[in-house]
Amino acid sequence: MSSRPVETSIIIRTYNEQRDLPALFDALDLQRYRDFEVIVVDSGSFDRTREIAVDRGAKLIRIEKHDFTFGYSLNTGIRAAAGKFAVAVSAHTVPAGNDWLANLVKPLRDDPNTAMSYGRQMGVPSSKFSEAEDFERLYGAESRTDTLRDIRANNANSAIRRDLWLRHPFDESLPGLEDVEWARNWLRQDFRVVYVPDAPIHHIHEESWQQVENRYYREAVAARQMGVKRPSNVLKEVWREILHAAGDWRRLFFAPSSPVLERLTRAQSAREVLYFRRRKLSGTIRGLTQSHAMESREEQEDILFDKMSRAVIVKARGTAVLEDVPVPEIKPGEVLIRVAHVAVCATDIDVLDGRLGYFENGMSSYPIIPGHEFSGWVAACGQNVNGISEGSPVVVEPIQSCGTCGHCTAGNQIACADRREIGVMSADGAYANYIATPARFVHKISPELDMRLAALAEPTAVILKGLRRLGLGKASPARQRSCAVIGSGSLGHICAKVVHELGHAVTGFDRNDDRNALLRVDGIPTSRDLSDLGQFDTLIEVTGSQDVLEAAIRYSRPGAQILLLGFPYAERDFSFEHIVASDKSIIGSVGSSREDFEAAIGLLPKLGLRHHLACELSLGQFDKAWKLCRTGQALKVILTPEWPETAAA
Repeated sequence: MSSRPVETSIIIRTYNEQRDLPALFDALDLQRYRDFEVIVVDSGSFDRTREIAVDRGAKLIRIEKHDFTFGYSLNTGIRAAAGKFAVAVSAHTVPAGNDWLANLVKPLRDDPNTAMSYGRQMGVPSSKFSEAEDFERLYGAESRTDTLRDIRANNANSAIRRDLWLRHPFDESLPGLEDVEWARNWLRQDFRVVYVPDAPIHHIHEESWQQVENRYYREAVAARQMGVKRPSNVLKEVWREILHAAGDWRRLFFAPSSPVLERLTRAQSAREVLYFRRRKLSGTIRGLTQSHAMESREEQEDILFDKMSRAVIVKARGTAVLEDVPVPEIKPGEVLIRVAHVAVCATDIDVLDGRLGYFENGMSSYPIIPGHEFSGWVAACGQNVNGISEGSPVVVEPIQSCGTCGHCTAGNQIACADRREIGVMSADGAYANYIATPARFVHKISPELDMRLAALAEPTAVILKGLRRLGLGKASPARQRSCAVIGSGSLGHICAKVVHELGHAVTGFDRNDDRNALLRVDGIPTSRDLSDLGQFDTLIEVTGSQDVLEAAIRYSRPGAQILLLGFPYAERDFSFEHIVASDKSIIGSVGSSREDFEAAIGLLPKLGLRHHLACELSLGQFDKAWKLCRTGQALKVILTPEWPETAAA
């Protein structure tokens, strides 16, 4: 029980409500009636919901996602409440006015025979047109008292007497309509349930069409469980939705007043009416007629927690779209990561273009979400995950091997037949709000490290592995090498900085004067002329160009080492004579190890990669980002995911 004496306890049920929750708290702060406390009952959010609740002074109660029902969540909150009145308000609502709370609880204070009061609900521009119209049908401007034949009470905006709740808690077995069941119980005992139109809220339901159908499905299942509706009611439901659709269209064209018209044209709204009524009816019919509906916990969670994410999906070669996708499920040993930033890599464009051999030999296929250079925060941990906690800032190794085969145990993970590569092969990438990945490939980073900079850990680790294969470590006066980095794009720029930081002499080569200028700003000499490569004992080729590779082999001095970091070079006929006759070595390198990642994390703040952070776009601008990458107009593009609707149905 709460120790602070208050008259009213506000219960907010949450699951990933970071988008709308701040506005709700802002509205609560403006209420003239102040005798209340706020209790947030969270069902396993993995966004910033819990952090927001605590920062705004709410009492936070956490329940397991697997235990959630609407009734159980409310009961848990009211059980911890100190008030004589308990107010339920949806986390994705905004009270409209400073007297919302005072007006909502007034009937309970004035009349001891009133068990429940509930307020008006109104649509917003982002609402579906028909739902906004339904709000007007159900919750208009006139006050009313519910009857057993017409119960409209709704816990998106309601208040109850706690002493009556102690005698009859909310039904925890129902998948919805727990408010109707509670009101029905007290109406049968001659208590009153009253509608208070001057306690309005704006109800923000920004749902996919599948979420709309799921909401009405679970409500129909609940109505059937209570005996309020039966399969025989299907024809009645069909007729009612036909009449409501006709009414929506009539209102749309002859008395337009919906806030939705700020978002949609009349023609668009007319189509939306059809989609909404069809989906609502489909969910209702399925809920009323389906045998064994929502009996398994798995099905219940699929319906109750149908949260969506946003992701860029490469559907086929040359075709990519930004779409709603389900939030990835995590398995034992995995973590869910909320993506902070994802850096655009040329490999992402190769995935789009289908130029990688993986797509030719069948090792990879479409559709796939690209993106392997990223940073984020741990949103949720699966079972058997140790050493990582929710909220930790992290980066992730994208090349992920099985860890148990002979190649893996011998330290040759790239040869693992079961390996997967995030955003490239057998694993979706980070052009998304969320990504799930095995915890053993996750690296914690300092909270002080710029998360944009952290997204560059992967290319830095790739460079460090290549340099390790060259035997190029920290320079000493007797072991300083002269190095040429061929290509001053994003990877070449980082590579030149790493080699310079290690204490070796390095020169950057590129035909693009703007790129060369960025290196010279930091004291690294540059050249455009590949015939100068004979001055260096170590060459690092990062362009992936066949012509540049041939020039490097031809112009390099005898005994030179040539590291190939560029990808792909594709097939081409050429002679090995320059290599064999001149004692030259060619070393290929791809990916990185755990040790390389740890070293990269420590090295990043020392490299001065400010030029890589100069171009930041939203995830929705991925197409623009790829064009900038193709044309070389930006050294690096950092994408930052936008956050889609997370409102529960």
